[in-house]
Amino acid sequence: MTAKTADYRRWYVIGPPYLWLLVLFLIPFVIVFKLSLSQVATAIPPYTPTFSWATGLTAFISQLNFDNYSFIFGDPLYINAYISSLKIAFLSTLLTLLVAYPMAYGMARAPKSWQPTLMMLVILPFWTSFLIRIYAWIAILKPEGFLSIFLIKLGLISEPLQIMNTTTAVYIGIVYSYLPFMILPLYASLEKINPSLLEAAQDLGSQPWRAFWQVTFPLSLPGVFAGCLLVFIPAVGEFVIPDLLGGSETLMIGKTLWTEFFNNRDWPLASAVAVLLLLVLIIPIVLFQRQQELEREAAR
Repeated sequence: MTAKTADYRRWYVIGPPYLWLLVLFLIPFVIVFKLSLSQVATAIPPYTPTFSWATGLTAFISQLNFDNYSFIFGDPLYINAYISSLKIAFLSTLLTLLVAYPMAYGMARAPKSWQPTLMMLVILPFWTSFLIRIYAWIAILKPEGFLSIFLIKLGLISEPLQIMNTTTAVYIGIVYSYLPFMILPLYASLEKINPSLLEAAQDLGSQPWRAFWQVTFPLSLPGVFAGCLLVFIPAVGEFVIPDLLGGSETLMIGKTLWTEFFNNRDWPLASAVAVLLLLVLIIPIVLFQRQQELEREAAR
């Protein structure tokens, strides 16, 4: 095999992912960024471009208009929406991790013959429409829903629960919806841990809980980081769950973004909000990649 043939085969492998990112990420991002530098207008489409790609570099730079970004930083609504989204996403990710880790640990320690069945049960919710599952939670959490009726009949409460249209309902919806995204990478990490390491720790006199924190949990950290990213990143920009389960006081940037696009029809401002949201989400991705690089360097 010649070096030229090897290069072609290498590009056949790595080319499709790069082409996918170019067509479905980079080009749309450039379009949104250009739109964010435009001005709102009463027209179809509802914006007026403020610069052209065809001008020279100097003229191109002089035509850039960042008024939409300045407006975002000057309006407390958007700042509070970003902060609230990050807070809800962080707490939801933490709650999802606390729920998913014991489940993934149990799956990894289950007999080999049971693990495919347990995996199927985790993936099973994806066979149902996302909207149907969220609407099911409306039927469960509303005051006259299944949860309140069930607890009243058990005598645990005397009045219906007021969970619907609150931030608590949003947490429940996010944890339920993204739980498989946390379980699967955790299970992949925990299943690879050699049981002999735990046996060695016990032979050296380590208690089970100490062996877990000193052996199992550190070795599962790659799955923890991957699962947290898979939950945190989409949760920050979540729109459907806070719109259906949350109330008027539930402020998230995804809901604000939808309002600017479709209610206010301010596409330039909404595009600027989307660009800043993407930049915020890039930070945890960069930190995760840096952590992976450090682990690879330490393993050499």
